[in-house]
Amino acid sequence: MDQAPGEDNPVRDNRALQRFELPVDDQIVFADYRRQPGRLVITHIETPFALRGVGHASRLMRGVAEEARAEQVKVLPLCPYARAWLSRHPEYRDLAV
Repeated sequence: MDQAPGEDNPVRDNRALQRFELPVDDQIVFADYRRQPGRLVITHIETPFALRGVGHASRLMRGVAEEARAEQVKVLPLCPYARAWLSRHPEYRDLAV
């Protein structure tokens, strides 16, 4: 598994499964993606039921956005949560396709 750049980013890029992962309490919050030239297509975000409602999906999306910025690619958020998150975070809106 590849680690996302920067020690302060707990989100890792699991290229084998084509998903970004945030480990939390022996569980995984994840965002499925497809890579296309110049962009990451976020297709689905999943948070285990026991971890919902406390900001883990937001932490995951922040890590995905930081990874996209480091790779100098845009984010195409097909997932409704990812789309809403990008619209609520003006510091990352420049990444949205």
